[in-house]
Amino acid sequence: MPQTDRLPLPTLLSQVLVAFTIEFDNKFERQMPHRTTYYGATDSSRSGPWLVSLAMWSNCMQFVGDDGVRVGELEHLAGTMTNLHGMQRWGYIAVKPVLGAGGKKPPRSRLMIHATPKGRKAQEIWRPLFGVIEKRWQTRFGEGELEQIRESLADVVGRLELELPDCLPILGYGPVSKPPTPRRQKFSPGKDGVGTCFLSTLLSLLLLAFALEFEHESDLSLAISANVLRVLDEKGLPIRDLPVLTGVSKEAIKIALGFLQKKRIIVIQPDTTNSRTKIVRLTSRGRDAQYAYRGLLDVVEDRWIARFGPDTIGRLRGSLERMVGDPTVERSRLFRGLEPYPEGWRASVPKAVTLPHFPMVLHRGGFPDGS
Repeated sequence: MPQTDRLPLPTLLSQVLVAFTIEFDNKFERQMPHRTTYYGATDSSRSGPWLVSLAMWSNCMQFVGDDGVRVGELEHLAGTMTNLHGMQRWGYIAVKPVLGAGGKKPPRSRLMIHATPKGRKAQEIWRPLFGVIEKRWQTRFGEGELEQIRESLADVVGRLELELPDCLPILGYGPVSKPPTPRRQKFSPGKDGVGTCFLSTLLSLLLLAFALEFEHESDLSLAISANVLRVLDEKGLPIRDLPVLTGVSKEAIKIALGFLQKKRIIVIQPDTTNSRTKIVRLTSRGRDAQYAYRGLLDVVEDRWIARFGPDTIGRLRGSLERMVGDPTVERSRLFRGLEPYPEGWRASVPKAVTLPHFPMVLHRGGFPDGS
């Protein structure tokens, strides 16, 4: 496929998923008593749970029922790992032993996870929010358009041969998309059930399938390539500009730059005109890596066209392109739902002008931009 100015397929999937997640998170933040590290707490929640993103529902809290769940079972139910220590430390769950015969302490895998009262409150708020945000999108984009994108996504998801979690995994070292854990309850909604999945689930399944195929042949992850490597050049850019250019948090940028520097793909040095400003630029190895990233995107998408059919991928791409539209903040319909509530933490940080080209889901709470 020749290089064009069209957004890559995983970028389209990512930007729709990130927009949905941020809108979902903003609504959860407003309803859930919570605290944050840098942006204060709700009046009634000075000791409340630390604020987390949709990902922590998807890979943890949705599987913690009234009777709890064993530590060793959670990962197999979710198909991916959670930040168990974080969810315990942040106040959503308690992990307790169930004494066996003779009062012996069981192995860690048999410890029981229970939702705390604050965790149960979070579950009550999370459950209906998928439907709430999708109804908002029906109003914003049109019921027919939303149904069309759902059908396009479901058409491909229904033919995936991989057994995947119904959410993006927390990124591992690299930061790579971790392969799925074999599931005890396979995600298999059936021919008629795929289309009734949450929109975020369909987007996540396709995006993870693309990322795993890309990363099988790439020395660099899709997350690091699509966000940071993509915007760099050999002339150099101020590091402070990267969050604005990528839509990714400073913390996620730091992780990415550390990995790229170790691989000798970039060099970081003081600006010759201002020694307090650090500049990052591509090395010759980095230039080659950037070229390889762009080429592999086309290769994988061409494979998908051959595997699923040009009409199927064409309909999917067309639906996504109409939803993303003009990706600039002033004109994008995706951005219309991202205005934070005045009391929300995102109202205290610089306003995003672009969305990540791949979600940076980190252990920090699972926020899609690595915040």
